[in-house]
Amino acid sequence: MPSCDVLGLCQYQTNKLVRIQSVRLGSLKWSLNGTILLIICIMMLWNREYQEFDLVVSSVTTKLKGVAQTNLPGIGDVVWDVLDFSGLPQDKNSFFVVTNVIITKNQMKGKCPEVPSKGRLCRTDKDCEKGAWDQQSHGIQTGSCVKFDVLKKTCEVSAWCPTEATSSPPRPALLAAAENFTVLIKNNIRFPAFSFIRRNILPQMNVAYLRSCDRGNDSLCPIFRLGDIVRGAGETFSDMAVEGGVIGIQIKWDCNLDRFMQSCLPRYSFRRLDEKESNRSLYPGLNYRFVKYHMVNGVEERTLYKAFGIRFDVLVFGDGGYSLIVLIKRINLCSVCLQTTLVIDWLIQTRCYSAEVGQNYSERKVESVQDKQQCILCVSYVDEKRLRLVKKSHKKSLQDLKAMSEWHKVTLADNTVHLRAVLCLLQQDVGDSQAPPTQKSDLTVKHRRPAWCKCDRCAASSSLPQEELCCRRSDGACITSSPLFQQLVLRRSLLEAVLLHQDPLSPPVGEVQTAALRHCAYRLYISWRFGIPPPDTHPAIPSCSVWRIRNEYPSSDGQYSGFTPSRTTPTS
Repeated sequence: MPSCDVLGLCQYQTNKLVRIQSVRLGSLKWSLNGTILLIICIMMLWNREYQEFDLVVSSVTTKLKGVAQTNLPGIGDVVWDVLDFSGLPQDKNSFFVVTNVIITKNQMKGKCPEVPSKGRLCRTDKDCEKGAWDQQSHGIQTGSCVKFDVLKKTCEVSAWCPTEATSSPPRPALLAAAENFTVLIKNNIRFPAFSFIRRNILPQMNVAYLRSCDRGNDSLCPIFRLGDIVRGAGETFSDMAVEGGVIGIQIKWDCNLDRFMQSCLPRYSFRRLDEKESNRSLYPGLNYRFVKYHMVNGVEERTLYKAFGIRFDVLVFGDGGYSLIVLIKRINLCSVCLQTTLVIDWLIQTRCYSAEVGQNYSERKVESVQDKQQCILCVSYVDEKRLRLVKKSHKKSLQDLKAMSEWHKVTLADNTVHLRAVLCLLQQDVGDSQAPPTQKSDLTVKHRRPAWCKCDRCAASSSLPQEELCCRRSDGACITSSPLFQQLVLRRSLLEAVLLHQDPLSPPVGEVQTAALRHCAYRLYISWRFGIPPPDTHPAIPSCSVWRIRNEYPSSDGQYSGFTPSRTTPTS
């Protein structure tokens, strides 16, 4: 197990930065930044994301006005004012208007037959239980079965008689004139977080304005006609007045409290809140009962009213936004979106931009680390300018593998060993006593040309696919026939100079082993044809070049280890 290095924690790491001098990329960067910033500003101003919000706190009071006259059956003409048609005491944020009634007059305490309904008919007194009652009863049963009319008999009850007999409201509604009643809605709001108070009766509204304002011409008028409210909810007042219902008056406050663009006005909308389809509801509409008591000849009597009407619920909601401090927070949060580096990096590394620039940019910005189990081979063909990177395969020959990517060859100006050796060679006199290396018998001649060979000098003596590589992609002259191959790879004086430069205490020239010369020739070939190979890749020497070097500097026993992936010694 490796030891824990505490000092390793005291390190600082930073990202690698590559600056590209390009008008196109610079213009693209600022164009993208400007576009994104414009979109962010528009979205923040449109949705007011730069503000801090507080929910509205509200109170509502209403004031009804109207007078109607109606002819009630058995009573005659009756004038209804606010106290009559306002019905139930006003609940919080709501008010009720009576639109229809069923009247049962002159009720007195006594005994009378129960109103017949399902399960309430009887034949004898045994069918009636004394003292019994249920939710549908109008009184307490006396235990007697009495006639209700000529054909029906029901149980007698002790109740206010006569009992209420009619259940269906009259059509049309008796108080359809309530459509022209008006209501003044006073709504006070407050945003506690900002100590802001306002009401829907604005400061510029005076008594004269409230007496003459019309909702048709002024959307801020707080006086509403009931028929207009119902119509605004998509309903017909005459139909809804028969059985009643519930209408919602929605007041929305969407306030911008910033001083430079302050706006805080109410917006009104209406909708029906109850189920309007009577045949789909067990108890359609809305109704309640009330009575009026009076004395007749010393006997207390009462008139029962079953009142149908419309309840109007005032619903107030909204929020208020304020504080530019939140804007600064939003800008800091949205600054992440201005990182257009990823977009431009992607653009440079795709075919949408210059391939040469993209390759150079990738080499300088990214340091690739390959998986240890993955062997990436680097191939250089004499008829191509770029290096090819391919994955090692145990099935297909190296010549037939498709390239993963292509790299530009990097020169060896910084390779001191190779540079000094070349200079040493070039400074030698033309009349050097040492003759150029003689062409020994070419071992590749003994082998039949493989199918993957393009230069006619490769050998198929190995069954390893990674050794099946030619110096060319298309048919043509072999690189081993080049004079530079003789001078830069095979020349013995150059190889000895390189070995001596690397190891000043190496054995004398005559004692240098052939294997060392052969391995040095491999390295010089790589330096010549590959330059500086890409990181974590293994240069692959073509078969023709390998066998030419082996032919010049053969092994004493004729055995070679074959291809071994390595940066320094790719083969032997």
